Amino acid sequence: MLEFLRIMLDARFAARDERGASAVEYGLLIAGIAALIVAVVFAFNGTITGLFDKTENCIATSGTGTGCSRP
Repeated sequence: MLEFLRIMLDARFAARDERGASAVEYGLLIAGIAALIVAVVFAFNGTITGLFDKTENCIATSGTGTGCSRP
């Protein structure tokens, strides 16, 4: 009987250990996604800046009636 209780307690503690491991895995996954976003932003920095500049100019000139052309 005592052996059965020990096995049940060991199984319960093992389940708790697994929850911590999955939290670490999710943390690593989030860190990887964040690193990928940073890499993409640095790689396409000029393109993104040009796109925002073009949008800003389009908004600034929208009251003059000249309109904006689509890229």
